[in-house]
Amino acid sequence: MNLCMVSTFDCTVDDFKAFVKKMESDISKFCSEYEIAEVNEHKAVTLCNITDMEGLQELMTSPAVVEWDTANNCVDVIYSLEQMG
Repeated sequence: MNLCMVSTFDCTVDDFKAFVKKMESDISKFCSEYEIAEVNEHKAVTLCNITDMEGLQELMTSPAVVEWDTANNCVDVIYSLEQMG
């Protein structure tokens, strides 16, 4: 399933990317590929192909991610994407 995640946060985009990179071994268990695009210094859009939604939900609610989200005031809005045509 292709998803678009719009994330806003108080930290910098570089800090956000560094956190995602740190979690990459866990992410690779349920995501075949992803790209992060910077919108501005406190907002990023992540496009990803999720192969296991339960795995994504498990990671997003894990203590490490919840702690990071709280510390950085991170809010994710997730959209499902479908190819047209």
